[in-house]
Amino acid sequence: MIVSPLAHRFVAAANHEPRRSGRAVDMLLLHYTGMTSAEAACELLCSAESGVSCHYLVDEGGTITQMVGEEARAWHAGVSCWQGETDTNSRSIGIEIHNPGHQFGYRDFPAAQMQSVIALCRDILTRHAIAPRNVLAHSDVAPGRKVDPGERFDWPLLFREGIGHWVPPAAADDRRLGPADLAELQRLLKDYGYGIEVTGEPDEPTRKVTDAFQRHFRPALVNGVADHCVLQTAQRLLATV
Repeated sequence: MIVSPLAHRFVAAANHEPRRSGRAVDMLLLHYTGMTSAEAACELLCSAESGVSCHYLVDEGGTITQMVGEEARAWHAGVSCWQGETDTNSRSIGIEIHNPGHQFGYRDFPAAQMQSVIALCRDILTRHAIAPRNVLAHSDVAPGRKVDPGERFDWPLLFREGIGHWVPPAAADDRRLGPADLAELQRLLKDYGYGIEVTGEPDEPTRKVTDAFQRHFRPALVNGVADHCVLQTAQRLLATV
C-alpha cells in the first residue's frame, strides 16, 4: 500500500478497488468536504454505506488523514469527464479539504490547511506523472454538478509553489461573446480538457463549463456567462500549456 509519509494518521475507508485496466495515475483532484466538521467528513468517507471515499482528508488545522492507498481506486469523482475520459476515479488521486462549503457557510481556507495541502500535493507529484494542467478542481471534471473547492480556494498560491496550472485573469470585460468568439472559447475549453462541444451557441453545457472555469481561473466573478474576459483568460491559459 502506498502511504504518504506526510499522513498524520491512516483511517481505512471501506470503498475502494483496483484501478480499472491498470490505468496509471495522471490526475490530482481537489475537493472540499461541504460538511460541518472534518470528523463527520472522515466518518462519511470511510463508511461502506456512503458509497464514497477519498485518498486523503486535510482538516482546517492542517492534519492529514489518509484513507485509501494511492495505488487503489477511490470513489471521489462521481459522474465526471476530463480529456474525453469518464472514469476519472481510475486515473486520479483525490484530496478532500475540509470546508463547510457553499451550503454551510463557505469561508477562506486557513493558512495552516493550505500549507498541508501544498506539502501533500508536492509529495504526491513525486510519485506520479501528473501534468500541471491535470491538477484540478472537482468542479472542473463535473461542471454543473459540483462547485468545489470553489472560488475561495487559492489556486494562485499552489501555482507559485509549483503545483498546477494558472495564469492571471484578463482584465474585466463583461461583453458577451458572439457566435464566432463563443465557438473559439468552446474549442479552447475542450482542448484544455473540459467536457464541452463546439456549437457556437450559449447552451446549458457551455454555461456550466464556463461557471467551472471561472471558479478555477477567474474567481472574481462567477456567473456562467461567457464574456470577453473569460475568452482572453482561456487564450492565455492555452498559450502556456
